[in-house]
Amino acid sequence: MPSPLVTLAQNLYEKLLRYALKFGVIGLLGYVTDVGIFNLLRLGVFGHGHFFQGPIGAKIISVAIATLVTWFGNRYWTFREHRRKNFLLELVEFTTVSIGGLLIGLLCLWISHYVLGFDNLVADNISSNIIGLFLGTAFRFLLYRYWVYGHHRRDGLTARQNKALGAEAAIFEDEASANRDAGA
Repeated sequence: MPSPLVTLAQNLYEKLLRYALKFGVIGLLGYVTDVGIFNLLRLGVFGHGHFFQGPIGAKIISVAIATLVTWFGNRYWTFREHRRKNFLLELVEFTTVSIGGLLIGLLCLWISHYVLGFDNLVADNISSNIIGLFLGTAFRFLLYRYWVYGHHRRDGLTARQNKALGAEAAIFEDEASANRDAGA
């Protein structure tokens, strides 16, 4: 029988760390997308003198594209066993949380650029892509894990699989006992 410390470590890994590691990999992919598009827009690769070349417009576009990249990654890898049948509602909730993370990053950028006067490309990157990213990522991870892909969702893949197991077991016993045994 494993020690309580080993059991605690296993539970911590299964319930949180495994998701955090996968979330980090997908987040890194989203980060590269976000920072790359942000800097391309800020440097004027797509033209000069428009809203999307400025720091706020560039950040809105880069985060919108990175949000789609991370939604696919989180839906089909990080939280795949908790993804939902109603993918449009899932996308709306995922986007809502992403907008919250975006607003955290934009607030950091706005304070740095417009309030504190740090108006160069390096300062914009530090405020939005380091400080804002850290705070926004913590916010997003917690809400994705416990709200968007939470175990409590009735239309999640895990809930549907448990219901199917209950139906299989019901062949041999009453339905209430089968659902209880399957965890549904």
